[in-house]
Amino acid sequence: MSVKIDQINTTRTEAFPRYRYVIGALILAAHLALGVNFFSISPLFPLAIEDYGITRATASLLIAVPTLIKAMIGLPGSFIVARFGLKRVFTFSWFMIGALTLSSLAPNYTTMLGLRLLYGVGAGLMMPAVGPLVMQWFPAREIPIVNSLNLIVMSLGIAVSVAIAAPMANVISWEAVLGVFGLVALIGALLWTFLGQVQPDSEQSQSRFGLSDIWNVLRNRTIFLLVVGDALVFAFYGALTSWLPTYFHEVRGMSLVQAGNVTGLLPFVGMVSVLVGGYLTYKIKSKRLFFIIPGFLVGIGGFGSFLFANPTFIAASVIIFGVGTWIYQPILLTLPMQLSWMTPKKIAVVWGASLTIAGFGMFISPIVVGASQDLLGTYVPGFIIWAVLGWALVGTGLLLPESDVSQQEQ
Repeated sequence: MSVKIDQINTTRTEAFPRYRYVIGALILAAHLALGVNFFSISPLFPLAIEDYGITRATASLLIAVPTLIKAMIGLPGSFIVARFGLKRVFTFSWFMIGALTLSSLAPNYTTMLGLRLLYGVGAGLMMPAVGPLVMQWFPAREIPIVNSLNLIVMSLGIAVSVAIAAPMANVISWEAVLGVFGLVALIGALLWTFLGQVQPDSEQSQSRFGLSDIWNVLRNRTIFLLVVGDALVFAFYGALTSWLPTYFHEVRGMSLVQAGNVTGLLPFVGMVSVLVGGYLTYKIKSKRLFFIIPGFLVGIGGFGSFLFANPTFIAASVIIFGVGTWIYQPILLTLPMQLSWMTPKKIAVVWGASLTIAGFGMFISPIVVGASQDLLGTYVPGFIIWAVLGWALVGTGLLLPESDVSQQEQ
C-alpha cells in the first residue's frame, strides 16, 4: 500500500514538479491563519469582559465554542469533503475563518460569538481537507516534512497573536485587533482562490467509516491510551492558554502586554520542541520515554505556571510546560501509523477521534476555569483540576503494550 501511494505521489509531483511548492506555501498559510485566530482573544479577555459586561465564564465561550464546533465537525468532515469536493470545501472553510475580519465591526457579544463560531466551522472543515491535499501534491518521503512545518507554522501563529494582541490594543480597539488577525485569513483565502489547484482525481470518494469502525479502533489499548492522554494534556493547555493572561494580570499584577508575552512562550517553545522531538524520534529507541518524560514536564510546569508568584519561576514553568506539551507530538503521529494492523482508513479514525476528543476537552476546560473564578473567587481550583488530569500522559507511557512499543523499536 505504501509503495503504491509513493508511486502515485511521484507521478503527480512529476506532473507538477515545481507548483507543489506553491501549494505547500498556501497550506502553510492556511495553518498560519488557523494559529493567529485561535487564542488571539485570550489576552483581550479583560477588555471584552469590561466592554460587554459579561462574566468570565461567558467570555470563555469565545474560545470554547469554536473549539467545540471544530470537535463536532472533525469526524464528519471527511464525508463533507467527499461530498462537495476538496477544493470547494478548502476554499469555503478558509473564507469562513476570514470572516473574523468583521470582528472590528462587531457591535455586541452575540455578534462576536457568531464570528468565532464561523471560525470553528471553518477550522473543523479545513483540517480533514489538508491531509488529502498534502498527499496528492507531495511524495511520501516529503509528507512528514510538510506536516511538521504545518505544526510549527500554526504554533508560530498562536505565539505571535498572543504576544502582540495586547500591545496592538493600546493603539487600536481590541475588536479591530481581532479584525486584523482575521484579515490574514481573508488574504490567504483570496490567494488560494486564484492560485490553489487540486489534482484531477482528487474529487474521488474518500475513505468512509462509521460508528462500528470508530469503536473497533478506539477500543485498542494503544490507541485509547494515546488519544486520551493527548486529549487531557491539550485540555490543560487550553485552560492555561485561555486564562493565564487574565490570571497574570489580575492576580500577579502583570500588565496585559507582559501577561501576553509570558503566555506566548507556550507556542514559541512548541516550535522548537517539535523539531527536537522529531530528531529524537530517530535517536531514542524507547517510545515510552516520549510520553513519560513529557508527562512529568506537563505536570511540573503546569502547576508552577499558576502557583509560583516570582516572574522568573513563572516563565520557567511556562517553558517547561510548553516543552512537555509539544515534544511528544512527532511520535504521537508516527506510532499509530506503524502498528502492524493500521490502515489508511483506520488512521483517519484515529486522527478524527483525537481531534474530536481533544476538542471537547479544550471546550470544557476554559469554562471550568472561568466558572471557578466566578463561583469561588479564584482561578486556582479550576487550574488544579486540569493540572491533575494532565499527568495522564505519564500513565500513557507506562501502560503502552510492550508488543506495540517493541514493534516500533525493531
